[in-house]
Amino acid sequence: MAQKAMPGTSLDGIRPTYIYKVVLLGSTSVGKSSLAYRYVKNDFKESLPTVGCSFFTQMLNLESATIKFEIWDTAGQEKYQSVCHLYYRGAHAALLVYDIANKETFNRAQLWLRDLEKEFLPDEIVIALVGNKTDLAAEREVATEEGEEFARTKGLLFMETSAKSNHQVNDIFMAIAQELLRQEQEKASALSPRGWSTVDLGESRG
Repeated sequence: MAQKAMPGTSLDGIRPTYIYKVVLLGSTSVGKSSLAYRYVKNDFKESLPTVGCSFFTQMLNLESATIKFEIWDTAGQEKYQSVCHLYYRGAHAALLVYDIANKETFNRAQLWLRDLEKEFLPDEIVIALVGNKTDLAAEREVATEEGEEFARTKGLLFMETSAKSNHQVNDIFMAIAQELLRQEQEKASALSPRGWSTVDLGESRG
């Protein structure tokens, strides 16, 4: 079960600060590390396959809150898959990344989703399906509509990105941040009336 992000207080003393664990999952060579590096460093580098897990942090200052993303970039090779659940335990959000020019990676992303569904209840984690490498549009094997339709049927966020050309990389992390905050607000509003009704019932029994 995902732990709740602990709100703190930002320097201005008004906006809450939330810390969210975000995991990147997907086959090897789909560009998970490049996405994380582009988002955090605003740069692109071709990287060797990740061994085990890499870790990045990024602060995001929004109008209503400050968010600190703890980004866990997991290894995509099959030999690491058995231990990957250790990395995404306690996550608040996950990016399921595939390569739009490699249909097999799209099929693998669907298997990763099954693993997440075993580990989390639907309201415990925000999941985004990410079709990366739009710079390889000429070699596309997965239509945008196919990704959109799968995400829609499963209730996932969806976006196509390119770490190389910096296409919609910030946008997908922003969409995740906004969905996490929306859920925080929903939880807060759902808790208050329930809290009062419990007290009232207690008083009537007394």
